Amino acid sequence: MKKIGPDLKKMLTASREAASAAAQLSSPSKKKVLRSVASALLKEKKRLIAENAKDLSRARTEGLSPAMIDRLTLTDKRIQDMAHGVRAVASLPDPVGRVSKTWRRPNGLKISRITVPLGVILIIYESRPNVTVECASLCFKSGNTVILRGGSEAFHSNRALVAIFQKALKHAGFPSAMISFVNTTDRKAVDFLLRQDAFIQLVIPRGGEALIRKVAAMSKIPVIKHYKGVCHVFVDRKADLKKALNIAYNAKVQRPGVCNAMETLLVHQRVAPKFLPALGRKLEAAGCEIRGDKTTKRWIPGAVAAKPGDYGYEFLEKILAVKVVPDLETAIRHIQTYGSAHTDAIVTQDKKAAAIFKQKVDSSSVMVNASTRFSDGFQYGFGAEIGISTDKIHARGPMGLEGLTSYKYVVEGNGQVRT
Repeated sequence: MKKIGPDLKKMLTASREAASAAAQLSSPSKKKVLRSVASALLKEKKRLIAENAKDLSRARTEGLSPAMIDRLTLTDKRIQDMAHGVRAVASLPDPVGRVSKTWRRPNGLKISRITVPLGVILIIYESRPNVTVECASLCFKSGNTVILRGGSEAFHSNRALVAIFQKALKHAGFPSAMISFVNTTDRKAVDFLLRQDAFIQLVIPRGGEALIRKVAAMSKIPVIKHYKGVCHVFVDRKADLKKALNIAYNAKVQRPGVCNAMETLLVHQRVAPKFLPALGRKLEAAGCEIRGDKTTKRWIPGAVAAKPGDYGYEFLEKILAVKVVPDLETAIRHIQTYGSAHTDAIVTQDKKAAAIFKQKVDSSSVMVNASTRFSDGFQYGFGAEIGISTDKIHARGPMGLEGLTSYKYVVEGNGQVRT
């Protein structure tokens, strides 16, 4: 730590000092900076793709999985989506300084609860350069400073993206330390940062289960986390099978390497004979391997026998575990046993079944007649998301601006003293 410790300490000090200024920024100032960033992302598209190409070259040389390479890749469309996301965050209502509640006590004291930023936030993440943009935008908009520590596989991409934010900050006359980048791939840097509770108020890890568990185990700082996304779709006996087919296909295939992709499909035994053959053909045509129980294999001849460990496993690729169940209650028990409290869905036209599912499935997002892929901060109207929490303290589900704030009480009196 002799080599990187002093540099990190300098960065931490600058970030903590910048936090005070960030908390005081006006809404128009924040909006102007973010719109400048959005424009710069589009103008710098060629340079960003060139920097990303360096990361992709190394990723292929080191044999990263197709899912990891997909997460890492920047394309014209993804950069356009990032710019659109920054503009969306810029246009959101400012959460800082909002009076959420006011009341007056019998002794005349007026008490108000007002939202405030958290302070300095450390984000530790893997693979996806768009996370850099989402987290920087949300932290800045919510009046926090952020320290970004991306994975070594996206080092060049992340550094180029952060440079765009810092240039916009400097142009506006604000400290560039409002958005900082850990300019080293040395893993000891993470170990060091996770002990800096005097400087950092919150840690948010985004990546695989191993990374998140390591951060949670080592950190002296509160951690917002979800370990994995074992998401289920249950096709009920009264499902609209055309809708169910589209939802199940989308939830698995549209982007299989992300945490809100479906990993297990549960199908009511009454609709299995009609539904599974059609779904099997569609999934197999998309190159998806199906691992099913005996009944599933009966209706999808190309399916392989599921092992016990396939249920509750996060594949993050085109592999799907399928099980036929006798009723709604069995489906719910399966989700309660094997789920990760991330996102689970039911497809049904039965309002009573939907109501029971919504009540009994205690996941951070519960879908009715919609793909699990919608469990996302951008899709929820948050502009972007800082991460997803499956815990229940402070924040839960996709976290947007509100999840990056706390509150303070302001008490106004006229000379009252306590007796």
